[in-house]
Amino acid sequence: MSVLVNKSSKIIVQGFTGKEGTFHSSQMIDYGTNIVGGVTPNKGGITHLNLPVFSSVIQAVESTNADTSIIFVPPAFAANAIIEAADAGIKVIITITEGIPVKDMISVYDHIKDLDVILVGPNCPGVITPNEAKVGIMPGNIFKKGRVGIVSKSGTLTYEAADQVVKLGLGISTALGIGGDPIIGTTVKDALKLFIDDNETDIIVLIGEIGGQLENDAAKWYSTSKSNKPVVGFIAGETAPAGRTMGHAGAIIGGKDDTAKAKKGILSQCGINVVDSPAEIGKKVLEIHNKNS
Repeated sequence: MSVLVNKSSKIIVQGFTGKEGTFHSSQMIDYGTNIVGGVTPNKGGITHLNLPVFSSVIQAVESTNADTSIIFVPPAFAANAIIEAADAGIKVIITITEGIPVKDMISVYDHIKDLDVILVGPNCPGVITPNEAKVGIMPGNIFKKGRVGIVSKSGTLTYEAADQVVKLGLGISTALGIGGDPIIGTTVKDALKLFIDDNETDIIVLIGEIGGQLENDAAKWYSTSKSNKPVVGFIAGETAPAGRTMGHAGAIIGGKDDTAKAKKGILSQCGINVVDSPAEIGKKVLEIHNKNS
């Protein structure tokens, strides 16, 4: 088992023929990802990157049995693209698009909350299960197969953590970038649950940031889950001033539990192995691995 994507995933690309969609689709195909086609309205019937193009997601699903979608649609149209994919029966929707209006995401959230679908993102780097499927914009070459799962709000820190883990002789089961927007489909807790339940993951790296309660909610759930699967945690934004958005729209300190210091304290109290610097993530993972071996 892996988390969300693997070599059996049948993936379509929404916004397939656009500049971003074309570039990243080429990279995903080169990685070996099983992309079965793409969707661009009014362009159905042509081929692009040697794959079929469909005018709608439902046509793509009926023709290819696709179960996963990655979205590179511009922000103004991305919410409709998510809803279209969900209504067509897609099970995993990975939304790379940045800058989707919050009011649009509220509509998306209300629409999909009772459907059998997992939304990752928006404004995220995607999901990669090394040697099987890269469904996103991450540099595939730094991810090697192993048994360490990564859940992160930060794309860059995902890559940094993966690079450290791999250079220390371990590897990655799946890396899941959940995105840093105020309203996202898969929360830190949702992602943590997926890795806790994954029999190919032995250690989990949780990379959070200031703002919101997602990390705290995940930590509190973990402490009551009775799981003995170890988690290494890092919270970015220690030096951020209160009230200022830092990088991500969701990274703004509002309440007293939103600060990096407060979050680190809550994570520690809940049994998570917290490190103070991103440079320490790999070392802590290796330390836990060696202790448990």
